[in-house]
Amino acid sequence: MVEKFVGTWKMISSDNFDDYMKAIGVGFATRQVGNRTKPNLVVSVDDQGFVCLKSQSTFKTTEIKFKLNEPFEETTADDRKTRTVVTLENGKLVQKQCWDGKETNIEREIEDGKLVAKCIMGDVIAVRTYVMEA
Repeated sequence: MVEKFVGTWKMISSDNFDDYMKAIGVGFATRQVGNRTKPNLVVSVDDQGFVCLKSQSTFKTTEIKFKLNEPFEETTADDRKTRTVVTLENGKLVQKQCWDGKETNIEREIEDGKLVAKCIMGDVIAVRTYVMEA
């Protein structure tokens, strides 16, 4: 099921991301950069079943490598240290990050050939849309 996410995805839109970053506690200066950055998302799976999510931009490149349903320590692009687990639920890749008693989810799914990432913190939802690079 993860295979449908594999590839290099180019961001084409980002809605409400500033409010999402505020909700998770990102400071003003980092939000300014985050709002201007349009990262590519590279998804791959190796022969041992590890999934790799790499976010590449001129500002910063971050990478996480994990097995589905196995918790791991993540340092996010905004430097939060989280306990993260990624699951596959109804065709969605759901990344749950927990830190300091808080929790956020990033739900990625394929809709009409596009990868749609919903970043959810409480009642704040940002939607970032990507298309597959040729």
